[in-house]
Amino acid sequence: MKILLMTIGSRGDVQPFTAIGARLKSSGHDVHMAADTGFSQMIAAEGLTHHALPLDFQEVSQDPEMQAALTSFSGAVKAFSLASDLMNKQFSAMWQIGLEVKPDLILHHFKGVMAPYLARRLNVPAWPVMLQPGFVPTRAYPQFFVSSRSLGSLGNLASHKMVDAGIRFASRLMVKRWVKATGTDVGDVMDLQAGYSPNGSATRLHAYSPHIVPLAPDMPPTDKQVGYAFSEPAPFTPPQNLENFLSEGERPIFVGFGSMPGINHEQINTALIGALKQTGLRAVVVTGWGGIRDLPVGSKVHVLESVPYPWLFPQVAAVVHHGGSGTTHEGLRWGRPTVICPLFADQPFFGQQVARLGIGSNPLAQKHLTADRLASALDQAMSEKVMAKAKSFGCEMADEDGATTITEMVNAITT
Repeated sequence: MKILLMTIGSRGDVQPFTAIGARLKSSGHDVHMAADTGFSQMIAAEGLTHHALPLDFQEVSQDPEMQAALTSFSGAVKAFSLASDLMNKQFSAMWQIGLEVKPDLILHHFKGVMAPYLARRLNVPAWPVMLQPGFVPTRAYPQFFVSSRSLGSLGNLASHKMVDAGIRFASRLMVKRWVKATGTDVGDVMDLQAGYSPNGSATRLHAYSPHIVPLAPDMPPTDKQVGYAFSEPAPFTPPQNLENFLSEGERPIFVGFGSMPGINHEQINTALIGALKQTGLRAVVVTGWGGIRDLPVGSKVHVLESVPYPWLFPQVAAVVHHGGSGTTHEGLRWGRPTVICPLFADQPFFGQQVARLGIGSNPLAQKHLTADRLASALDQAMSEKVMAKAKSFGCEMADEDGATTITEMVNAITT
């Protein structure tokens, strides 16, 4: 089959699709991937055909007005105008790529808004790929934008319906604005969370771990949980100074906050250095797209911009991060106790799940981060009981392979 993968966002939004694409390609499919320009090298490394969308998500995420959208209503108003122009360009590129590729199947992130419209135009299936729980209404847990803790059966369902209504309104408004600006006829407005099938309800893939959040029992039978789509650990030669640091003492912890805007870097630095002094721990700190910056370097801290997590995480004692789906799954996959310091979105939800499962500390919101609190969270996460439970949890996740499961499902519809 000719398959088009469509995703937008940070590394956590793109890498699982790259893993899926690599597995599909190895099974003989012709795989194309529409994603941000900044991920060309990652996609090319898997031998996939990259169709670049006109967006560098790293650049956009560092834009002051976009960052202000997360901290104030006035910032959100200013950013909406910028985002509308960006999305018009994205929609045009998605539409053109889809018509040029003419795929037999589309697998898409929820931000791949044009996917169901393209599928309807081409009369092919579009399967949404959910990288975190929260986009299909359920009574089992709340929508993470509303709460990280259960609101009860009725409250949970109401929270999903409220957020779902907001997403539908926003996506339809953006599509209508694009249609008006370009004159493109895409037909009636669609529910992008539902995907599309020429023959009825579309398959929806839940690509998050059933060990962390099982598929809710009240979801439709077309919703299938496949597990997280991990990338295979690739060969990596570390810088000599990193290799030396790892071998010079006790296993360090990992600390990284990815691409999150809105971070108080001075507060993070003070808390981290203070917590390391209190606990006597060492740390490998990954700055990412600016999640951490201007951190004083000492004998107990090694700072670098990036490193493959599947290579690093087996060599650390614990992981401290913002709680994005990708980093959360990767750390737990290797049996590492976790300290989640969330900012927003799905991060507090994953923090609560880690605490509930006993495989890390209670979540520690970044706005409340201090040296004492981080040291206490590290002590909790690195207790013998929690470390043993995290190691056992990693063993349970060892066979989880969402990319292969998705490939098997695709192969089944071709026979």
